[in-house]
Amino acid sequence: MDDYKKQNLIFRLSKWIQIIRVGEKGKDLIVEGYILPEYSLKEIEKELKGEIRSIRKISSNGKDFFYIKPVKKQIKIPRINLILFIATIFTTLLAGAFMEGVNPLKNPLLIFKGVPFSVTLILILGIHELGHFTFARKHKVDATLPYFIPAPTFIGTFGAFIKMRSPIRKRLALVEIGAAGPIAGFIVALPALFIGISMSDIVEKTGEVGIQLGDSLITKIATLIIYPGLPDNMELLLHPVGFAAWIGMLVTMLNLLPIGQLDGGHISYALLGTWSPKVAYGALAVTIALGFFSFNWIVWALLVFFLIRVKHPPILDDYTPLTRRELTIGLIALLIFILTFIPIPFYV
Repeated sequence: MDDYKKQNLIFRLSKWIQIIRVGEKGKDLIVEGYILPEYSLKEIEKELKGEIRSIRKISSNGKDFFYIKPVKKQIKIPRINLILFIATIFTTLLAGAFMEGVNPLKNPLLIFKGVPFSVTLILILGIHELGHFTFARKHKVDATLPYFIPAPTFIGTFGAFIKMRSPIRKRLALVEIGAAGPIAGFIVALPALFIGISMSDIVEKTGEVGIQLGDSLITKIATLIIYPGLPDNMELLLHPVGFAAWIGMLVTMLNLLPIGQLDGGHISYALLGTWSPKVAYGALAVTIALGFFSFNWIVWALLVFFLIRVKHPPILDDYTPLTRRELTIGLIALLIFILTFIPIPFYV
C-alpha cells in the first residue's frame, strides 16, 4: 500500500477506532486501539467496502489489534496504451511478412507470415519495459504501463517506453529500475537469438550491395556455437526471429549507454555519483566518434542530446553507501552492454 492510501485509510479508520499505534505486516495494516462504543466491526467493514477486503479483531493481553487487508490494486490498461499496442502488432506483422517475401497489402491473408518476427520483437520490447514497471512498483514509484510506438519502418516500430510519474528517491531503486529492463529484455532476446540463428539459412556470399547487419560479441558467439567452422565465403541469411532478437540486443545496448535518463544513465548516476556527468559526456563523445564509422551513431547522439539530455537529474538520496547488491547489478548490466555492443550496427 502506498503512503498516500495508507494515510487516507488511517484517517478514515479514526472515525470509528481510537487509534493508539499503526504498523504493517506485508501488505496488511495492523492498528492497535479500540472501537468507539457506538460502532461495530461489521459497520466499519460496510463503510469501507471497496477500500478493504476484510477487517478482523484480535485481542491479546488486554489490547485490541485490528488486521486490515486492503483491496488488491487492479492494473487497468488505459485505452491509448491498448490502441498503440494493437497498432504495433499490426505494423510489425506487416514488416515481418515483407521480410518473408510476401505482400500482405495485396493479399491480407498472408500477414500471418509476419507472426514469428512480430511476436519475438514485441515480447522482447514488452518484457524490457515490464521489467522497469515491475521494479518501479516495488520501489513505490508511480509509472505507466508500456507505450508501444507503431511506425511505417522496415521493423514496424520505434520501440516502447514507460513514463515515471513520480521521482525515484533512492540509489538502490535507481539501479534496480534502470537495470531491470535491459536484464529482462536480454533474458528473452538471448534464447530468441540462438533459435533464430539455428533457423537461418547459410548462403554463399555474392558481393551484392545491400544493408548488412553488424555483429556483437554475443551474435558471434552464438554463430560459432551453432555453425562452427563456417567458411569465409558463406554467410547467414538471418531468420526473422533472429533479426528480431538482433534488434532487441541493439535496443538493449543503446539503452545501456551511461547517458542522461537512459537505463545506463540511471545505473551510472547511482553507482558513480559525481563522476557520472564526466562519464556521460565521455560516452556522448565516443558515440559521436563512432559516427565516423556509422552514421547511425550520429542520429542516436543527436536524439540523446536534444531529447534525453546528457546529465542525469539529482535524486533525494545521493549519499547512502553502496551495497554489494547495487554493485553486482551494475556489473551484470556492464557485462550485457559488452556482449551486445555493435560498433557498426548497419553497413553497406
